Amino acid sequence: MSEGNLPRTEDAPQVGASSRPAPIKAIPVRHPWRWVAGIVLIILGAMLIHTLVFSTSQQPHQSGSRFQWNIVGSYIFSPLIMQGVVLTIELTIVSMIVGVSLGVLVAVMRLSKSRLISGSAWAYVWFFRGTPVLVQIYFWFYISALYPNLTLGIPFGPSFVSINMNAVLTAFWAGVLALSLNEGAYMSEIVRAGIISVDEGQGEAAHSLGMSKGKSLRLIVLPQAMRLIIPPTGNETISMLKTTSLVSAIGVGELTHWSLDIAAQNYRFIQMMIVASIWYLAMTTILSIGQYYLERHYARGSSRALPLTPFQQIKKNMRHYHLGPKKTESYDLPEVNHE
Repeated sequence: MSEGNLPRTEDAPQVGASSRPAPIKAIPVRHPWRWVAGIVLIILGAMLIHTLVFSTSQQPHQSGSRFQWNIVGSYIFSPLIMQGVVLTIELTIVSMIVGVSLGVLVAVMRLSKSRLISGSAWAYVWFFRGTPVLVQIYFWFYISALYPNLTLGIPFGPSFVSINMNAVLTAFWAGVLALSLNEGAYMSEIVRAGIISVDEGQGEAAHSLGMSKGKSLRLIVLPQAMRLIIPPTGNETISMLKTTSLVSAIGVGELTHWSLDIAAQNYRFIQMMIVASIWYLAMTTILSIGQYYLERHYARGSSRALPLTPFQQIKKNMRHYHLGPKKTESYDLPEVNHE
């Protein structure tokens, strides 16, 4: 390009302070339906508090609150209720330990290349997921009617030991057996999904280092799969805690059983169900907190920023309301120097 064709400097537009654009006025987005939903929720919450606390009984022989919280308070720490709470926790712990162990075993069997092994694992999952838990509880409780004695010996041959089934399979262990077998079916799918989520190259790299399949699964694959296994396992534990109430149908003295037993004597069914609900809510809350911190532990290294703990979130909200939100009424564009 020749020198004569070049644009002259004096022909270029000059940008100065006089040509600076006006500030942009930021208008906040309105959310009217959020206010409507909030008002509706406040009204419903006020109605709930009123009926729980201030609503009076309309029965002629009763006075005070409709729910009679004094009766709830008198039974909340009853020895029978506390005995039921302890047994509920025992049922949950034992059933989950057996269920998780079965789940890992069945998940590995499902991933086996042997059709017989994988097919057997699939049949196990199909059966125990397809039948109700209460039916399974009744089945194992009455199994002694079909097999009065438990015999140990050579298959299709002589038996060496014979044990009375009723002495071995009590109501407690029948409930544990039913809950564990049912939980193992669900846990197997959770563990299998976690194992599949790990890249196949991880196992191949472990094999190239001379690790066996079992060792690579235990040391390489499962630790990486825990990030996906832990959340649903925590949910299953909470669900198991509540599912233990079904074993009250066969006379196991857990929380629901004793609550119903006391209610059958004093005819305070609503109050006793409130007592049971308070204990279930307390136990599930503790499990939920433990699940949260366990998930947070296994999320390290996979998330750029760990989620705030409940206490950190409360502290953040208090700081936000104390200082107030930042006010941004207008934005000034920075002045550009075109020299």
